[in-house]
Amino acid sequence: MEFFAAVKARQSIRAFAGRPLEEEKLQTLLATANAAPSAGNMQAYEIFVVRNAGVKAQLARAAYGQEFIAEAPVVLVFLTNPDRSAVRYGRRGAELYCVQDATIACTFVHLGATSLGLGATWVGAFDETQAHRALGSPSGLRPVAMLPIGYPAEAPLPRPRRALADLVHEIP
Repeated sequence: MEFFAAVKARQSIRAFAGRPLEEEKLQTLLATANAAPSAGNMQAYEIFVVRNAGVKAQLARAAYGQEFIAEAPVVLVFLTNPDRSAVRYGRRGAELYCVQDATIACTFVHLGATSLGLGATWVGAFDETQAHRALGSPSGLRPVAMLPIGYPAEAPLPRPRRALADLVHEIP
């Protein structure tokens, strides 16, 4: 799928078909995340790949009962690695750049999933402590986004967007 077509086609998918996600497609998406730009090319994030049903159920509970997370074949959890960014950028890297790095990588994967005919939705509403515990992730890493991925079992209508005139502010 051409890039602009993927951007236009992307929808938040919260219902997944029972079809497993092929390993080749998952590896393509992970390589896409790895190709995302990051501050100083520090890649100050980690990606946890979750296929385990029990862990997905824990993540769904951490996300305030968003059960579709547990129903996705794969959930990618993007965590910041503040220490990686702080080495070069100090406090700003640890507090901001690592978050930007993780979320840019998540966005690349989300668009890549659409391009491959998969569905996904960005999940940012969750209890970080519970998600951290569910993943068993090392201290110092901060979960900032979950991306459940699979074959869509729904086709939501496009949602309205703000008019560019309302969104864009040109400085003369």
